[in-house]
Amino acid sequence: QVQLVESGGGLVQAGDSLRLSCAAAGITFNTYAMGWFRQAPGKEREFVATIRRSAVNTYYADSVKGRFTISRDNAKVYLQMNSLKPEDTAVYYCAAVPSPYGSPWYVRNYEYRHWGQGTQVTVSS
Repeated sequence: QVQLVESGGGLVQAGDSLRLSCAAAGITFNTYAMGWFRQAPGKEREFVATIRRSAVNTYYADSVKGRFTISRDNAKVYLQMNSLKPEDTAVYYCAAVPSPYGSPWYVRNYEYRHWGQGTQVTVSS
């Protein structure tokens, strides 16, 4: 059974940092691309960042580029979030998709096969 379990969310002030973690089980981790998405109240779930199985290549939404960093190691994927803004407030979800070598960037919800339950991030102004 596949499990993705996020942790690390919380309430912070604008300008602060948070590090989200996602522990993966039930998959061959190094054959999956991993992604982070977020969903704010009343809005659709949106892409935040993705990292290829190689752990070398990453891709970010323009809204977080330069502030967020995705990384992976030992069946975990991380999202380091710096210079947080109130508009970053959302439930953050970890997601996984099988990724053959040479795959494109996975940036759409429907491309991902497995999802975590989400962790709330609230940034106050």
